[in-house]
Amino acid sequence: MTSGEIQGQIFKAIKTRAGENQLVADEIAKLLDISTDSAYRRMRGEKTISLDELHILCSHYKISLDKLMNVDTGVLLFEGNFIDYQNFHFDAYLKGISHQLAYMNSFNKKEFFYLCKDSPIFHHFYFRDFAAFKHYFWMSTLLYFPEFRNKKINLESYPDEYFEIGKTILDLYDQLDSVEIWNIENLNGTLRQIDYYQQCGLFYSDNDILKVYEAIEKMMDHLLKQAELGYKFKYNDPDRKPMGKYRMYFNEVVLGDNQMLVVVDDSKIAYVPHSAANYMITRDDVYCDKFHNYLQNLMRRSTLISEVSEKERSKFFRIIKDKINSRKEKLKL
Repeated sequence: MTSGEIQGQIFKAIKTRAGENQLVADEIAKLLDISTDSAYRRMRGEKTISLDELHILCSHYKISLDKLMNVDTGVLLFEGNFIDYQNFHFDAYLKGISHQLAYMNSFNKKEFFYLCKDSPIFHHFYFRDFAAFKHYFWMSTLLYFPEFRNKKINLESYPDEYFEIGKTILDLYDQLDSVEIWNIENLNGTLRQIDYYQQCGLFYSDNDILKVYEAIEKMMDHLLKQAELGYKFKYNDPDRKPMGKYRMYFNEVVLGDNQMLVVVDDSKIAYVPHSAANYMITRDDVYCDKFHNYLQNLMRRSTLISEVSEKERSKFFRIIKDKINSRKEKLKL
């Protein structure tokens, strides 16, 4: 690969990372302390970038020069940060998710894949009671914040700011064409969490438990309607105005791990969760292509239950609804 070809690949990668709606030349000019015209000359290959400029660009946009040059090191490049318990702010965490989704939506072509272990985080924000419960679970059990130890669940104390950001997240997700691969076990984790907190006496009342169950039930009813139509629409929209396409698969064997993949124009980005609420991001071609192929194979071995397969779709949602109803009935005893 010639130096000119490498330079061309670098700016192609930068454009992918910046998104279609960003003024890339202006940003590059600011980074390199040059004029916008000089930035355009470098982007067109009329002027060769220096090693210093190469370092600045690759560092800022997190570009692996090895990958661009097709140097096989056997190393996969991921980026991400661990949650800092002393400086963690949940609103900033949510805003980070919102920014990622806004970035995806900046492309002409975008398709989102979610391999579910739990109900996807985006769906939590349909209903405040469910979002409030999940926030408590993250902060008290997953992240173990001191101020949540032995603290009871107060659904009413969930901050309005968090829920508003959550609704923005849901709106951005609904604009994306998406594929979700579900297993019948996907809600079991959440139901066990409710059981555990109930047994520990961490709910103020059975009515609060009922509110969470009802929120989950309404969420699943809405997903059922979206699956029937094959597209997303806002909850309580009487016209059911179409947003992104919605493909839902049911796999009876494989339980996912909440990995996500987005295909934007001609590139792919994978999101890999780890250590509770932390996640890593990679644009590594090898990893993303392998994961994309795995998803395609898994989809072929799953049952598509959106738009088609009415019998299987009804069976899937009925089993989940029965689990919720059985717990609601126990609250009455």
